[in-house]
Amino acid sequence: MTRTNSFRWGLVAVAGLALLAGCAEGGGSTGGDPGAIPLAAGQSCGSIRGELDKLDRKGTQSKVEAATSGKKLPPAAQADVDRYNSLLNQYLGARCHV
Repeated sequence: MTRTNSFRWGLVAVAGLALLAGCAEGGGSTGGDPGAIPLAAGQSCGSIRGELDKLDRKGTQSKVEAATSGKKLPPAAQADVDRYNSLLNQYLGARCHV
C-alpha cells in the first residue's frame, strides 16, 4: 500500500468513527433534538425577555404579523421586526420558555 492510500484509509477510518460516535450520541429518545442552544456571553433569559417586552410595548407584534403576511415595512419598522424575530429565536432556542 502506498503512503497516499494509507492516508486515505486513515481519513476513511476517522470519518467512520466520527459517524459512529454521532449515531451513538444522537441515538437516544430525544428524536434528534440537539438540546438547548447556549446564549451569548452577557445574555440571559431575563434580558432577552425584557427586550422582547420592550419591543412588544412599541407595537412590534403587529409589525411582525404585517411582515409575515407580506406587507412592505419602512426600514425602522423592519429593523424592529428583524430584532424581535432574532430575540425570539434565541429565547426559544435556549428554552427560556420551559
